[in-house]
Amino acid sequence: MRHLVYIGDARVDAVPADGRGVAYGDGLFETMRVHRGAVHWRDAHWARLEAGARRLRLALPDRRLVEAQADALLHGKPDALLKLIVMRGAGGRGYAPASAADPVWILSRHALPAPSRAGGLVLRWCDTRLALQPMLAGIKHCNRLEQVMARGEWQDEAIDEGLMRDTDGNVVCATAANVFVLRDGKWTTPPVEHCGIAGVCRAWAVTALEAGIAPLSVAQLESADAVFLCNAARGILPVARLGARSWLPHRAVADAMRRLADAHPAFADSLENS
Repeated sequence: MRHLVYIGDARVDAVPADGRGVAYGDGLFETMRVHRGAVHWRDAHWARLEAGARRLRLALPDRRLVEAQADALLHGKPDALLKLIVMRGAGGRGYAPASAADPVWILSRHALPAPSRAGGLVLRWCDTRLALQPMLAGIKHCNRLEQVMARGEWQDEAIDEGLMRDTDGNVVCATAANVFVLRDGKWTTPPVEHCGIAGVCRAWAVTALEAGIAPLSVAQLESADAVFLCNAARGILPVARLGARSWLPHRAVADAMRRLADAHPAFADSLENS
């Protein structure tokens, strides 16, 4: 069994066809790295889920039940990705949410992502822009059509990821990762108050690397001394090239990767295997 579906505390065979997550993307999700059977950043993921639920006024399932079922799903699979989707319960046709409906939630187990490209990632600029919507900014809601459209812009296997800007032209993130740039010896990442996701790995990096949070232009990124992407599934990913701009391996990126390896055991293994 690789996935489990629940309505409230009751196990069901399938996601309800009238579920609001299916119809409207009315829900939240977390993708967690599992290392030797444990989710090392479990509390951080749950805290972000709670923050998103408050924003959407969405009921969450009982955490103890979710964690018990996650442990059962991971039995015998100590290294994996665990995805939790929580959707608002069925409320019939129309946008008005039901005032009291048990949440529909799904747990699924997935293989670890493939190792990243040796020497660093190759990026491109995406044409798809992120809309400015403070109500949804930062949270990991289920409507990810902007990212789907952006990722559909290329099929070239030589390109690893795409960078996204908002409708004002500011750099925000990659399609599936946050972005950090090194300028004058200091790491900086874009804000996520108007769009983008407040990543769990991003939060760690802001604190551990004493990174600043400030708007980032295309010119500032392309003239940076070093660039990396990060997310909770893959850790820190050095960037080697963006169009005609290239970066050699940088000791500050290597230091950030070592610090992450010290903080999260899954990425210690990744560092040893790199």
